[in-house]
Amino acid sequence: MDTDWQAVTVAALFPAADSLTELALDLRGTSLVGTHRRPGQYVRLALPGVGEGMFAIASAPEPGGTRWDFLLKGGSAVPDALVQLPLGSAVQARAPEGEGFPLEAARGKDLLLFATGSGISSIRSVIESVRRERAAYGEVTLYFGVRTPNAFAYANEFRHWEEAGIRVVRTVSQPGASDWQGLTGYVQAHVAEEHARGAARTVAFVCGQSSMVQGVMQALAQRGLPRERIFLNY
Repeated sequence: MDTDWQAVTVAALFPAADSLTELALDLRGTSLVGTHRRPGQYVRLALPGVGEGMFAIASAPEPGGTRWDFLLKGGSAVPDALVQLPLGSAVQARAPEGEGFPLEAARGKDLLLFATGSGISSIRSVIESVRRERAAYGEVTLYFGVRTPNAFAYANEFRHWEEAGIRVVRTVSQPGASDWQGLTGYVQAHVAEEHARGAARTVAFVCGQSSMVQGVMQALAQRGLPRERIFLNY
């Protein structure tokens, strides 16, 4: 793996949800083209004089891919600086790291996806990969939890996901005085009982806060899904 820093270019920046911004980087002209191999991988991005951070790639891997999408969460130096950059600005990047999610383990099986907050970035990469070969997978269900109704990133893509046969289950942990009419509480509270009958043909990918990850793993174990078929991207 090439660990040298490469100069990539800001191609797009726009709001994604409360405190979240979508960033797209153009890799053309660098040796990073095509280095994203698995959904769930992450890269180091840096700005001189600001620092560096680790960010999950939200777009699907492509053999000759020239663009990486990211979901930036505000509140720390590097993301806050990145969202202020003009289009065309240079950002330093390294090659993708991490094993990511093993899509090959899910082929021919039902796939459960779990994400909270900005953890949806890694899961979006999985979803976009699955959409390209939808017939290779069984039932696919996304459980996506956020704190408030305005915190769902990629909400404008949910319809396309569902049209591709990917069920989207949303839950809000702090609806407050909003007019939210959907599910409330934590993601792990909504793991459907129906999956207990299909545990032998099910694989799960999980990304989010550690408390959610542990809760989901416990809930799935109670429904008969063995630990070796539950995958994290770290």
